[in-house]
Amino acid sequence: MSNAELEALRAELDDINLDLLQLINKRAELVQEIGRVKEKQGVNRYDPVRERTMLDLIESSNEGPLDIASIKHIFKEIFKLGLDLQEGDHKKALLVSRKKKPEDTIINVKGELIGNGVPSFVFGPCAVESYEQVASVAEVVKNKGLKLLRGGAYKPRTSPYDFQGLGVEGLKILKRVADEYGLGVISEIVSPNDIETAVDYIDVIQIGARNMQNFELLKAAGAVNKPVLLKRGLAATIDEFINAAEYIMSQGNGNIILCERGIRTYERATRNTLDISAVPILKQETHLPVMVDVTHSTGRRDLLLPTAKAALAIGADGVMAEVHPDPSVALSDSAQQMDFKQFDDFFSEIQKPSWVTV
Repeated sequence: MSNAELEALRAELDDINLDLLQLINKRAELVQEIGRVKEKQGVNRYDPVRERTMLDLIESSNEGPLDIASIKHIFKEIFKLGLDLQEGDHKKALLVSRKKKPEDTIINVKGELIGNGVPSFVFGPCAVESYEQVASVAEVVKNKGLKLLRGGAYKPRTSPYDFQGLGVEGLKILKRVADEYGLGVISEIVSPNDIETAVDYIDVIQIGARNMQNFELLKAAGAVNKPVLLKRGLAATIDEFINAAEYIMSQGNGNIILCERGIRTYERATRNTLDISAVPILKQETHLPVMVDVTHSTGRRDLLLPTAKAALAIGADGVMAEVHPDPSVALSDSAQQMDFKQFDDFFSEIQKPSWVTV
């Protein structure tokens, strides 16, 4: 074979490569369009029956010289690229994504602007035990110039024999105290059936770690006009956390506060392991405000202050921690709640600018 003949074959091969490139990109465009249609229809992107049909057609049309195993391998890779392309389009389209909304979302709770660049603080007892207990905490919180109070009316507990909360009676206590002290109230709701009742008593619906992927609860919270504080699940990835927020926003409610509260690891020195790096990642990937619950992430009073400082230093929009008049007799999580003296010291220290290094 002469050099001229070799070059001619190579030129023909180059033309085929360019034809293949054009066809592959044309296929990619069709795959993207199919993905958009499926998303509107609520259909799964991956259809194994359709894939099998395409492979059977390809196999029956193959005339060689490549064997069918090689052909299937090539086309399966092409199919996989198509699915990855659809998934990439889906991620770009997430309503919670920073790409969808470049500016920060700011949540207004009774005049407290969460996510506006000034740290917000949420304090209160783990569980609502009585009017007197909640009112005493509210007074301390109010005297510090703060506007938000937390308290659990429904308490999902690991053991069915532990205190489960006062339920609706707890919500009524929170509402009474909130009205008397002019505070915004955050409380966890564990059942979709309780959402409609809860909106009359509280200012922010909290969805706890154990319910982060309770999809019916997420959708129910997304269907009401009430801010939602969504906590990261015990073993949830950041991607799963973001998609849980998307469930809420997809129902029309964009008033979402993300809350990092530690994840479960092999470490036992703390109750959970605070994933502090999640804060800047969530701030980069979403336009939602991000808070850190230092109580549930550590489970240790001696670590509340340093972890709160770390949270604010890394860019969190606020900190949540638990305060109780007398933690020794608390009906839940007694070891991790601050008493009033400890709270005074904590809040005084967290407001000092000297610990922040530039």
